[in-house]
Amino acid sequence: MYLGKEAKAEIFAKHGKSAADTGTTEGQVALFTYRIAHLTGHLKKNKHDFSTQLSLQKLVGKRRGLLAYLFKKDIGRYRAIIKALSLRDIIK
Repeated sequence: MYLGKEAKAEIFAKHGKSAADTGTTEGQVALFTYRIAHLTGHLKKNKHDFSTQLSLQKLVGKRRGLLAYLFKKDIGRYRAIIKALSLRDIIK
């Protein structure tokens, strides 16, 4: 697989509470963002890979849902993760 245990632990350590805490919203959004970037690069080379395209759309939807949840619960954490991952230019 393209993402090993060490890389995942590094993502969760950087954006979550700790490397072992994989359930934080920020950690999940960071992991989804990494996977979305990987799949986007794959689709640029393989335009007719429709199963990957569907997987990418599902991941984007999951990330959008987590970000919406974070926006409702804690706007400060939402702004911090958006800035850290540079997802949007305009912060609400």
